[in-house]
Amino acid sequence: MRDLFDVPDEVELDVAPAVLPVWTVTELAAKVKARVEAGFGSVVVQGEISGGKLHSSGHFYFDIKDAGAVINGVAWRSTVSRWAKVPANGTLVVVKGKLTTYAQRSSYQILADSMEPAGLGALMQQLEELKQRLMAEGLFDASEKRAIPLLPKRIGIITSPTGAVIQDMLHRIADRCPREVVLWPVAVQGTGAAEQVAAAIEGFNALPDATRPDVLIVARGGGSFEDLMPFNAEVVVRAVAGSAIPVVSGVGHEPDVTLCDFAADIRAPTPSAAAEMVVPVREDLLYGLTLTQRRMRQTMVGQIAELRQRLAYMQRLLPDPRRQVVQAGQRLGELDERLRKLVPQRVNLARERLEAMARVLAAHGPDVPLARGYVYLTRDGQPLRSANAEAGAMTIHFKDGQREGTLA
Repeated sequence: MRDLFDVPDEVELDVAPAVLPVWTVTELAAKVKARVEAGFGSVVVQGEISGGKLHSSGHFYFDIKDAGAVINGVAWRSTVSRWAKVPANGTLVVVKGKLTTYAQRSSYQILADSMEPAGLGALMQQLEELKQRLMAEGLFDASEKRAIPLLPKRIGIITSPTGAVIQDMLHRIADRCPREVVLWPVAVQGTGAAEQVAAAIEGFNALPDATRPDVLIVARGGGSFEDLMPFNAEVVVRAVAGSAIPVVSGVGHEPDVTLCDFAADIRAPTPSAAAEMVVPVREDLLYGLTLTQRRMRQTMVGQIAELRQRLAYMQRLLPDPRRQVVQAGQRLGELDERLRKLVPQRVNLARERLEAMARVLAAHGPDVPLARGYVYLTRDGQPLRSANAEAGAMTIHFKDGQREGTLA
């Protein structure tokens, strides 16, 4: 009798039988978990909520089922906090999340990232397509965003005239730094709401400069996905993007995001936060002004001190004018002394030279030969130098006078 380990005689084994690895339960569960998560990644499942329970920790545990199967699911507290409400059992929903396993029960489950009523799936797809189209047109470009004025003179608010939203915004503005507020009342949900919001934006832009606001706030409180739909409308998005006045979007609460937020110059998480963004605290402005004045004063004091140092340095480089005057006076005195000595010397020297020249002149003057008995002859004041001169009258000059004569 053969057992499972008997090998037929006619079979020859050329290779040793394969040895399968031995897993621990934990190792195998981890391997399955890795294969499931890697193989599926993110999934979108439509089904009916069953056995839903909101735990005290804030996590929501549920089953999602249809006629043929059931899958366990969990939404962590951080995800649940973004929901307007927890879906009731029996609600048909679309869940987006990651497929994973739960080793302790050898089961698999979906970790929900989002959960919407099933009827919203197509609408969300349409919004995504609209978002991509408007983005391609440049309506959401960061380069097109306008700066919010530091201290607007006039604020335009587009929201419902009733309810807590407008009252809270007015209180925030009044408490921080009172400004002029102009309300353009509109419906913020339901039929015609989108057109009213767009018309309000265009209406504010059409006002004359004297009454036009410096900044606009588009606001409404939180609500369901359907409640916020007017602020996803293309007409509103285009009005916001085309506004010449800077626009702050304060629609819904922190988790809520609308296409209006993408087109606005600044997105605020709530209407109250939008009011705070456009109006600074008056005390902060005064404090900032004081700091600026202090810095300017310190800068001026520093610049004056630097100029004084430079002036002192230049004064050290420049000669002392009083010393220059003293030195010039000393030099003038020296020159005066030299002049006083030099002038008499020059005068005496000139006198001596003049006397010598007088003596020479006296020794060689025309009267000297006359004193020795010589005479000289002139005719008409001109000396006669030749014996061949023409005959005629002449003057004979002696030492003691002259006589007239005739040259024959």
